[in-house]
Amino acid sequence: MAQLREGVRALTERIPAFDVAAMCHGDPLTTGGRRSVRLRVDCDVPRRPGIHRGYLLAPPYCPDMTSKLAVVGAGGAGAAAAYALRDSAVDVTVFEKSRGVCGRAATRRKDDCTYEHGANYLKADDERVADLVTEELSTDGLVDVDAPIYAFERDGDIGEGRDSDDHKWTYETGITQLAKRLLAATDATVRNGVRVETLDRDVDGWRIFDDNHNDHGHYDALLLTPPAPQTADLLGEAAWDHDDCRSLRQTVASVPYRTVISGMLHYPFELDVPWYAAVNTDKDHDIGWLAREECKPGHVPDGESLLLVQMNEPWSVANYDAHPDRLLDEIAQRTARLLNDDRLADPDWTDHQHWRYAQPEETADREALAPAADHDLYFAGDWVAEEPRLHAAIRNGLETGAVLADEL
Repeated sequence: MAQLREGVRALTERIPAFDVAAMCHGDPLTTGGRRSVRLRVDCDVPRRPGIHRGYLLAPPYCPDMTSKLAVVGAGGAGAAAAYALRDSAVDVTVFEKSRGVCGRAATRRKDDCTYEHGANYLKADDERVADLVTEELSTDGLVDVDAPIYAFERDGDIGEGRDSDDHKWTYETGITQLAKRLLAATDATVRNGVRVETLDRDVDGWRIFDDNHNDHGHYDALLLTPPAPQTADLLGEAAWDHDDCRSLRQTVASVPYRTVISGMLHYPFELDVPWYAAVNTDKDHDIGWLAREECKPGHVPDGESLLLVQMNEPWSVANYDAHPDRLLDEIAQRTARLLNDDRLADPDWTDHQHWRYAQPEETADREALAPAADHDLYFAGDWVAEEPRLHAAIRNGLETGAVLADEL
């Protein structure tokens, strides 16, 4: 539809008094096998042969016309959507508030250690995503965590748990390689360090403004991929007075999220345990997840240990504003008790990350989001996907990108 409007705009440049903003009523049709649009003229125009109040047939769709898409967020879903559009006539610009990409699938480095402090790895539960990672993208540095995932309950007894044969993929240089490789396969422009604050709906698309009130231009369509609460905030601040805006915001804001504090604890010795990670299955322990980053090839030097400890939501919410020193001391003490190893109470270095919107507890009602497409607006992410997991967010981004390739 955006390409068709461009044809109409070109026509109106030859008729100065004709106001394209006054003719928003249109329906696509086909003429001679080429897409055109019939638009109703609701304004008086200078008399020209064939131009009068009524209907106007705009120029046919030209396949070399380029639509512009703004993607807010360079996480897994946003990167996957851009990848799905790599061969289309769509000019993609990705706005990302941070310096890096891949969102909550995040990687840090310290003292020769590489560690994931958000999403820990990529599962192979989706065949399309598995093919993407192992067949389409480069597999250089792709690693699979072989050690199993154990489980524990409130009493802290750790025992065998999940199937150890499941793939747990990451990269030697970190999980952020996933988004980096997706985006590297495209011609998309990635603007890091840009915090989108205001969305301005105009007659045939959107304008993007950042938190410094800089205007980043006009786009034919907009794809929002931040966590649902942040997406709801963008809709709430949007310059868009429409009932659909209010109903969409309500739908998006209704998605509940889990808050998680991650603590990273490093030790100059190895741990003698048979598992990669242990998960709290009854959700009654202060620690929700504990993982050994040294089980990931290339992440931790030999003879060292680096534990990623993700606290459960009640504990994370209660301690969210605590001083980092006290916070990490509490995490180390609880880790030592869980593993029955007093040495773990005194790590030689630590790190932490607060995830206010770590993971959706459930996903959005897709049917309630459908009206957004009527306004050149789309959503993607783990809160839109069939389940709130990284592989599902990637699949959702690929699917949304395919839809945009057809629509634009």
